[in-house]
Amino acid sequence: MRAALDTNVLAYAEGVNGAAMRDASLDLLRSLPQRKIVIPVQALGELFNVLVRKAGKSRGEARDALLSWRDAFALEQTSSHVMLTAFDLAADHGLNIWDSVILSAASHAGCRLLLSEDMQEGFTWGGVTIVNPFAARPHALLEAMLNESLD
Repeated sequence: MRAALDTNVLAYAEGVNGAAMRDASLDLLRSLPQRKIVIPVQALGELFNVLVRKAGKSRGEARDALLSWRDAFALEQTSSHVMLTAFDLAADHGLNIWDSVILSAASHAGCRLLLSEDMQEGFTWGGVTIVNPFAARPHALLEAMLNESLD
């Protein structure tokens, strides 16, 4: 099973929203099999803005953080197919276009999960289920993936 990461998971791991969320995000990322994690390029673009605007990092520091994420996990490009599919997703389901791009990229990458605190948990589209990794009770699919990493 593969999972994609939404911007908020990355931002929390970078320390945005405090130490408790940083620790929770880093613990989650350490628990998941690294080879099965995908980061949509759109999430990196959003992370750059969050790091500069919200976290007060320089553009160079933000770039360095993004390059570290690129080195750690596979990236899924925002191809024309991903973008065109995202337009349909946004129009048909009322999602924000940028969230649609991330969900479309996750589907295109063959992910089963999109880990996001911001999107509608349990919504499934294109074979991808949105799961809040910080929920009090873990979603069954996330639990299965965490257990899979123990094998």
